[in-house]
Amino acid sequence: MRKRAAKKRPLLPDPKFNDQLVTRFVNNLMWDGKKSTAFKVFYDALEIVETKKQDAEKSALEIWKDALTNVMPHVEVRSRRVGGATFQIPMQIRPDRKISYAIKWMILYARRRNEKSMAGKLASEILAAAKEEGAAVKKRMDTHKMADANKAFSHFRF
Repeated sequence: MRKRAAKKRPLLPDPKFNDQLVTRFVNNLMWDGKKSTAFKVFYDALEIVETKKQDAEKSALEIWKDALTNVMPHVEVRSRRVGGATFQIPMQIRPDRKISYAIKWMILYARRRNEKSMAGKLASEILAAAKEEGAAVKKRMDTHKMADANKAFSHFRF
């Protein structure tokens, strides 16, 4: 990079749970700058999770955090060109990048679900991910399998 890296801007915590991770999730969920709508969708999804949950001692927010942890990948493959050939090299992922992947995958696969409202879709994906099933968790498993399959090239790491 020619210039210095951009400063990380601090995120304001969300109004209901006072959590920065919730704000980060909602910022990814938001379309066309409609943050209040995105917050409403997220809070409605957590209410649906609250009604459908099996675990009595956990709150909806804790279930959502567990789901996010279950979706987080630990390794990824990155392309590296070595002597005219391109290799897929498995590498560890930085903690902030893990969270980004988890958030993006959860929202992406929630949007692809067949249900009436986005809140319902998101709630279903959260509940599925909390039980270590669903499309977002499958995506993590596929990422890990890809890294495992390319383990032989890990000595090209940079």
